[in-house]
Amino acid sequence: MVVGGGVRRQQAAQTEAELKAAAVRVFARLGYLNTKITDITAEAGRATGSFYKHFASKEALLEALLVDLLAEGDESAVDDRHGDDFSDRDAVRWHVAVYWGFYRRHRTIMEALQQASSVDERFAQRSQAMIEPDLHHIADHLIRARAAGLDMPGDPLVVASAFTLLMSTFAATWQSGAGPDLGRPLSDEEAIETLTSFAYAAFGGRGQSPLQPKK
Repeated sequence: MVVGGGVRRQQAAQTEAELKAAAVRVFARLGYLNTKITDITAEAGRATGSFYKHFASKEALLEALLVDLLAEGDESAVDDRHGDDFSDRDAVRWHVAVYWGFYRRHRTIMEALQQASSVDERFAQRSQAMIEPDLHHIADHLIRARAAGLDMPGDPLVVASAFTLLMSTFAATWQSGAGPDLGRPLSDEEAIETLTSFAYAAFGGRGQSPLQPKK
């Protein structure tokens, strides 16, 4: 009985993972709003009824994907290079670089979250509540920076919100190819350094990007 139950749980977990992976592939092709549950189950090679054994709706599946992303973010927070004081430019850069890479890996899901939030206020509220602890995490870094002497432009939680919105909008614009035409590709290094310098200056820091000539 125990062995059989373990096998069933393993099979259920595998089916759930396959449905999630299939959903991401379909979202990438069709966009979240245009995707139907039958598109997901067909992509996964599963019967439509099997979907509802794991998820109550397409929105519930997207929330499950968000949970997975948040768990990945929690894992990155234990990195030895993770600085917790934004008076240190390198600490700001680490967060920007991690987010830039995170967004590149998960752009399809991030776009799906934005699309879902734009048409469903309740989903937007739920997803915002799920990511709020990360916002407080950034605010804590800013509180330490203020204590170290940086002149914060506002309440740390408000500044943290501006910073996270800046990162997400910047990544969404440039990684989707919607940025202005530079006549050349924008490298990851330039994107990260530019965003770091912009944010650090806004926090009250005066560090200079190594991409810029020293004065």
